Amino acid sequence: MKPAPLLPAAAAALALLLCLSLSPAVDAHNITRILAKYPEFSTFNHYLTTTHLAAEINRRLTITVLAVDNGAMNAILDKHLSVGTLKNVLSLHVLVDYFGTKKLHQISNGTTLTSTMFQATGAAAGTSGYINITDLKGGKVGFGAEDNGADLNAVFVKSVAEIAYNISVLQISQVLTSPEAEAPTPSPSNLNITAILSKQGCKSFADLISASGALKTFDDNLEGGLTIFCASDAAVSAFMPKYKNLTAAKKVSFVLYHGVPVYQSLQMLKSNNGVMNTLATDGASKYDFTVQNDGEDVKLKTKVVTATITGTVIDQDPLIVYKIDKVLQPRELFKAVADAPAPAPKGSKKKKASPSAADEPAADSPEEDPADQTADSNGVGGGGLSGVRVVVSVVLGLCLSVVFL
Repeated sequence: MKPAPLLPAAAAALALLLCLSLSPAVDAHNITRILAKYPEFSTFNHYLTTTHLAAEINRRLTITVLAVDNGAMNAILDKHLSVGTLKNVLSLHVLVDYFGTKKLHQISNGTTLTSTMFQATGAAAGTSGYINITDLKGGKVGFGAEDNGADLNAVFVKSVAEIAYNISVLQISQVLTSPEAEAPTPSPSNLNITAILSKQGCKSFADLISASGALKTFDDNLEGGLTIFCASDAAVSAFMPKYKNLTAAKKVSFVLYHGVPVYQSLQMLKSNNGVMNTLATDGASKYDFTVQNDGEDVKLKTKVVTATITGTVIDQDPLIVYKIDKVLQPRELFKAVADAPAPAPKGSKKKKASPSAADEPAADSPEEDPADQTADSNGVGGGGLSGVRVVVSVVLGLCLSVVFL
């Protein structure tokens, strides 16, 4: 005797159980909200936001924040460091690994070196972005920057908040000192945008900035934060025939379209998908594009072309420059890609009325996928496996859209 067929209702129930099993194992965290519960960390919390580190912390999993109280923060603020240098110092307090209270006292051989966000972003030279963590016994754990002569100048005070293997916030006694992290960073006025681009494989785009007269606008926006998307020399070279046909005013708009008047780290771009205005945006002239994640890649979509970020040229708050594989073409200046024609309804195949019909463009009658043809022949309304597959697909689709939203 054949087993009874699986009814759509039963299939839906099984799919729902699978859906519940897909719930995220960890909770999203927000370092600003975590620290806001503790007034003694208000200064540290404020500067995490000011330096844009908070957004980067919120994007990462398996991370440890070494927080210091307001009194300890005064020691570093008294040095009157620039925002860029202060960001380097604070990024030294963000470990790219999870250290809960228990793990601190179970370190193999009693000591370990761990990487920080200062090291991970490439801002640190050599191993200066590593922190030495040593179990000093007696309940004490010491912390010190690797480039600080092995001086463990801070000790563990207490655990502030822990979400197992997601984020741990630990209080340490004082700010970690590091000659490399505290080294002066160039002020925005000393940053030469075209020189930076020219040295990093974007010389052709740098030349367009200078020749078009758009450089002043870039410089004027540097102080408040600036993100530039620089097309590679090869991409600019291939685009030049189109560029030469633009008027002088349109050339300026085109170049400014590659700049955003705010600092946007890669983590910020990934968490802020959607429409983004540019330096060329002006009232009715939108000159915007859409930022969209594609797996680990970040893509910039205009109505004309889609470019992918291929690397970071410089990340020195308030300036960050990304290299992209294609020139961004705004729809205000170039013809948008036409929407693809809707496919003919399945099952309504055209008859060849005459030999001349074979000469018609194939795009008007796209071939069906073999899998689609099979699904059509099975029929959804027959109550067989097709009906079950449809129910399961719908339930799982709705589930996944909620789980991974």
